[in-house]
Amino acid sequence: TISYAEQCPINFNYGVIIDPKHIRIVESSKTVVQINGPQQLFIEGREIKLSEEQKLLLSQFSDGIRTQLPEMVSIAIEGVDIGLKAANEVIGGLTGENSSSQQKLQVKFDELKWRIRARFNQSANNYYIAPQDFNDFDDMFAGQFEQEIEEIISESIGTILKAVGQSILAESSHDEAGNSEQRLDNFDSQLTSIGNDLKLEVTKRAKALDDKASKFCYQLNELDKIEYLLHEATPMMADYNIIETNR
Repeated sequence: TISYAEQCPINFNYGVIIDPKHIRIVESSKTVVQINGPQQLFIEGREIKLSEEQKLLLSQFSDGIRTQLPEMVSIAIEGVDIGLKAANEVIGGLTGENSSSQQKLQVKFDELKWRIRARFNQSANNYYIAPQDFNDFDDMFAGQFEQEIEEIISESIGTILKAVGQSILAESSHDEAGNSEQRLDNFDSQLTSIGNDLKLEVTKRAKALDDKASKFCYQLNELDKIEYLLHEATPMMADYNIIETNR
């Protein structure tokens, strides 16, 4: 089980679509706010004339959106990579590096990462983030993906263990029983060693990801403060509170 940040008490009240030229704030498939470039603002399809102070705040807000939301995708993909690293360590230890088993596993994880990107409608520099609660990264990113990671790893390792077991049983019919038991003991010892190394590696990588998710939450909180100042300076924007912090 992969754990992300402990808590991130922040909600996104609207969908957000990002492309290289625009940020669109969406409600029920309708664009209610659009930011063109860093400093041009449209609300309900009408351009809002901005002062220099308003332009500066809008620029800071749009820069924050462009920086932070793609980070979500990065965190999700990195979580999958931890699962891939774990599986590769075990399978590599049993079958050797770049084995067909490892290559099959890589294909499955590549497909999984593609579907995570598709969830955010990412293509090139385009992103779509649905309205959601960031309070539990585990629920948000894991869910079906975490279960699928565990199934992929279990299936791959199970296949290998079955093959190794059959090989040892086949050889035992020709060898002394003691030799067969010795091979089983050696194999069991090998699994234990791989498992211990793997636990340390996954723990270290998961901690790094935890720190990254916590930083992401902190940056969203800071972005909410900029949004508050933007609303203060531009009252028409106050009707569309995109980031909501549950303080």
